[in-house]
Amino acid sequence: MPATDEQPQHQPVPPQQPAPGTDPVVLLLVGIVVVLVLVATGYLCVVHRSLAAPIGAVGGVASALAAAFGVALALRRR
Repeated sequence: MPATDEQPQHQPVPPQQPAPGTDPVVLLLVGIVVVLVLVATGYLCVVHRSLAAPIGAVGGVASALAAAFGVALALRRR
């Protein structure tokens, strides 16, 4: 009976794709922009009291949109 050496066959490993995600620099810049917009809104509300109601309303909507955008970015990283 002939002896055969059975060597395990190695299958080529496909290259791994990098995990989809958002660049941390982009997240940092988005955070800085959101903070600056909210600070500017607060400053305008303090300086121009007569415009406080409309500016506050716009700031509230902007903060809600910023939160939604942040959630969308966080879900995209998964």
